[in-house]
Amino acid sequence: MTIPIRQIRAVYDDNTIRVYQAYNNAIADSALANGTFVSPPFKMERMTWIKPSFLWMMYRSGWGKKDNGQNRILALDVSREGFEWALNNSLLSHQAKEFKDKEAWLKIKKATPVRIQWDPERDLDLTPLEHRAIQIGITNEAVDLYVNQWIKQVTDVTELAAKVKSLVDSNQYSQATSLLPIELPYLLSQETANKIGAE
Repeated sequence: MTIPIRQIRAVYDDNTIRVYQAYNNAIADSALANGTFVSPPFKMERMTWIKPSFLWMMYRSGWGKKDNGQNRILALDVSREGFEWALNNSLLSHQAKEFKDKEAWLKIKKATPVRIQWDPERDLDLTPLEHRAIQIGITNEAVDLYVNQWIKQVTDVTELAAKVKSLVDSNQYSQATSLLPIELPYLLSQETANKIGAE
């Protein structure tokens, strides 16, 4: 079965959808203790990127080994209502190319709290695939909503990442695949799909 080029795939149920982020020990421990991010150590004023794809998170963080700032992988179950609010209040990063007037683009960008990027999905070797994975960058009011309303549960999946990586390193691909979170296509309204360029 051919996977559409731009499609959201995720672990989700009727109420929540799972996204991933990688942080240092201080932020991860604080989030796990409090059930959401707390500032400090989390910085509310920075743009934060959430990713529904486990393997794209592994690529971005180097399986949690890239650097000390990304050595803990967190799975965050966020409300579907919040997730869809983010999509509907977003701007596609690549739309910048469509603007000849840079000032106009910066004004729209500043007024839009969510940025969407579609980057090549990855396989177990972290090789880029034809189809894309969504990255959602949230800033300003969206960060406040994410931290204070959307996040329902925080789980540390650093150990899972290490297990999968160790199986990949020993060429045990079927066992590694069996440990991966089961990410299914996430259905969107036509309006939302159009907004974010999904198929």
